[in-house]
Amino acid sequence: MAAHRRSRQRPTGGTTVRAAATVVLAGAATAAGFDGAGHAAPQPAPALTGADVDRLYREAEVATEKYNGAKEKADSARQRLRDLQDETARAQARLNEAREALGTVAAAQYRAGGLDPALRLILSDDPDAYLDGAALTERAGSRHHAELGRARARLREIEKLRGAARVEAKTLTARRAELKRHKKTITEKLSAARLELSRMSPEERARITGGSDRAARSAAGAVRDAAAPSQAPNARAAQAVAYAHRKLGSPYVWGATGPDAFDCSGLVLAAYRSAGVSLPRTTYAQIGAGRRVSRSELLPGDLVFFYSGISHVGLYIGNGQMIHAPNPSAPVRVAPVDQMPFAGATRVV
Repeated sequence: MAAHRRSRQRPTGGTTVRAAATVVLAGAATAAGFDGAGHAAPQPAPALTGADVDRLYREAEVATEKYNGAKEKADSARQRLRDLQDETARAQARLNEAREALGTVAAAQYRAGGLDPALRLILSDDPDAYLDGAALTERAGSRHHAELGRARARLREIEKLRGAARVEAKTLTARRAELKRHKKTITEKLSAARLELSRMSPEERARITGGSDRAARSAAGAVRDAAAPSQAPNARAAQAVAYAHRKLGSPYVWGATGPDAFDCSGLVLAAYRSAGVSLPRTTYAQIGAGRRVSRSELLPGDLVFFYSGISHVGLYIGNGQMIHAPNPSAPVRVAPVDQMPFAGATRVV
């Protein structure tokens, strides 16, 4: 907008002025036509609100829990594959022993002037050929039929183990692809949230992240002093709550289960692990790990879950408060249970 405006003067020749203006505008339009199609100036993307940032964090957390579940399954598949490989190696050793025993028999038969066809088959360099010709072994009629039967069983055992290992290898490959997809989603959501936070004023950012780590610790201290440890239903629940208190201010890292960083389900898993209690890895499984309790029945040590998809969890510590790992912009901290949509609670001990 111009800083100053000239005083409007009524022209003596209104018709002439209007005609001149028409010519000028027409000329401008013509010039625009020669220069090419006009383009509107690009409009900046609308700024996201705190609610939008929260939504991005929630979506990242949903993906994180899916990542955790896929990782747990991938780890199980990897371990099963290792076990199968170990068992295959042991079966191969047993087969080698059986083949050595048959070799002794074969040598004796050879010296006697002949070699049982079944023995030639079992001692060949192609064990799979033995499986294909199993019927021949059964018809051999050899006095060493028992030894041949044991070797045949070893070969079939190995083939079965190898087949199972192939299935597990395919499962592991699929789980790794799933992990990659969830990791991509998490990274994209968190990057978008960080970008929007960087565009906000310090006041807006503090309102979303809940302030500084020091403030979080100070508030936690007040809650800790107010909460009575005797309210916990047992020593293990009390130990889990004590562990969570010691981790206040620890950073949120997706997929982490401690001891120095956590995601939401990783924190409660680590808290109860310190008390000798094993919990499932994901929020979806953790809600079914104990006895469901109502909100009015909550006691310190109970797990409290949020959102319709059960994508967030915290550890109840009494007085309507919980300790949880919120998101990458906020460390492990104390927060009111009614801060998020309550979905349920579980008492695990």
